[in-house]
Amino acid sequence: MLTGAQMRMARGYLRWSVRDLAAASEVSEATIKRMEAVDGVPQHVLTANLTKIRATLEGEGIVLPLDNGTAVSVRARELAPTE
Repeated sequence: MLTGAQMRMARGYLRWSVRDLAAASEVSEATIKRMEAVDGVPQHVLTANLTKIRATLEGEGIVLPLDNGTAVSVRARELAPTE
């Protein structure tokens, strides 16, 4: 599941503001701010909104590893070599 900390890290990597993520994901800025206010999995939010945000970030090349119980992380997708 997507965590608030992962959302903040991914936005930082992309150099996106909350407004940028809101526009790209079609989730309101207020909802994103509320979700990012916690480090863990946001509570009391629609699963559809988490899904939209995750899909948006993954579409931009962000890989959100499954929770291994020890750390929260994000990384950029490995790009194919250019010829």
